Amino acid sequence: MDFAFTDEQMMIAETAKAFFSENATSERTRAAMAGDGIDHALWQAFCTELGLSGIGIPESAGGAGLGLVELAIIAEAAGAQVAALPMLGSLALCAQAIVAGGSADQQASHLPALLSGETIAGYAHDAALKADGNALTGAAGFVAHGGAAGLFVVTSNTGAWLIAADAPGVTVTPLTTMDQTRPFARVTLNSAQGEPLANPAEAIAAAHRAGFVTVAAEGLGVAQAALDRTVAYARERVQFGRAIGSFQAYKHRLADMVVEIEQARSAVYWAACAVDEGSDEAALAVHAAKSFAADTAFKCAGDMIQLHGGIGFTWEHDAHLYFKRARSLQSMLGSGNWHREQVAAMILGEAA
Repeated sequence: MDFAFTDEQMMIAETAKAFFSENATSERTRAAMAGDGIDHALWQAFCTELGLSGIGIPESAGGAGLGLVELAIIAEAAGAQVAALPMLGSLALCAQAIVAGGSADQQASHLPALLSGETIAGYAHDAALKADGNALTGAAGFVAHGGAAGLFVVTSNTGAWLIAADAPGVTVTPLTTMDQTRPFARVTLNSAQGEPLANPAEAIAAAHRAGFVTVAAEGLGVAQAALDRTVAYARERVQFGRAIGSFQAYKHRLADMVVEIEQARSAVYWAACAVDEGSDEAALAVHAAKSFAADTAFKCAGDMIQLHGGIGFTWEHDAHLYFKRARSLQSMLGSGNWHREQVAAMILGEAA
């Protein structure tokens, strides 16, 4: 595999970084946190002005025809600013599920509204979901941006369905969660009529691959931003007549962050590239990337707070936004322990 970005990928990375740096400001993110957790103006610009919502979606489905490497590039840039966007649920999980498992009619009915940002979708998984035909009964406890969703992709271990948020039998209850930039909701179904996806197994597999890579790339962005902001602070904060970054113990902590981040970067883009190229390593790589990058984000965000001293603990400083996002990423779409168990099972088989 070739892990060097192409000229086109470099251009996408530069465009995304500039877009989020300029628009996903702390002030706008905090304003979104006070509402439904979404910066709607940023989301519309992301979807319509730059057309970044089509990244990772085939041209035949109205997308840009690129892959998970490009989606990871966008997710990394969004994570670096802790952007208040429904990208994970609406695009990485739901849109990918509809592309892979939906019929042509289902794709034509739902993808244009998702890619334009007109509709926000939430991904609800309930392993114990009961299906009486297409009448679904069950509950999913942590649906990202579920309170703002107009459409749900509902999955169980055996099927996948599309359900409108305002359909009879659907109850959405917003939850109080630690990461206010990505609020969760509980979605309860009481004999709600779902529209089955044409190929549920492909839908679930595609959603999981894209979801794991996106969460991992977000974690990489969080970790890199934590390092960059801490380095900037170390150069300007003076103690005992010297910039604190000149002290050996401080430099060692920064060096440890660099090592962790570079390993996470390799894991993230190995996973994205493996999926795009149909490698036999893809299944193992996405589990490894998610667990390692999420843990790296948590470590670096924690180090960011400690190395900023007292100011890092205050509500006015953005360090806590990164810490909360990092902690949320660790728990989303399976814990690190669960992902490592999958890697062990793939490598060791029954011996695991």
